[in-house]
Amino acid sequence: MTGVKLYHVPYKGTLPLLTDLLAGRVVVMATSSLGLVVPHVKNGKLRALGVTSRKRTEALPDIPSVGEAVPGYESVQWSALMAPAATPAAIVERLHKETVAILHMPEIKERLAADSADVVGSSPGELAAFLRAETAKWAKVAKAAGIEPQ
Repeated sequence: MTGVKLYHVPYKGTLPLLTDLLAGRVVVMATSSLGLVVPHVKNGKLRALGVTSRKRTEALPDIPSVGEAVPGYESVQWSALMAPAATPAAIVERLHKETVAILHMPEIKERLAADSADVVGSSPGELAAFLRAETAKWAKVAKAAGIEPQ
């Protein structure tokens, strides 16, 4: 999208990469483990260039999103609760209702905020639409990179 050329260095996890970044052995990193880097940003050991979500994150409200500079850019880590396709609608609705209630419990919200997680708690229909959009978006990225679906 921007023409920036970066060299990918594979790491076996975020901690070895973070160690090398703090030691100056690598100069930039992208991570899905925001909770691990926030303390280093706040104490000045790392400089955050941007977050890859569509909007700024509550954990680092002064750090712009990449989407502010590159319209349409968004790359986020997400989690979802899934059930087999044949699960009765009443059970899916109950699971959704209970999950959203748990996500809004003060102690859960506090724990997730400590990990720099932004809670969504979308409906099953909204999740399905999100999954379709993510699949289409990453298929385009893969195609542009010369990777064909299996």
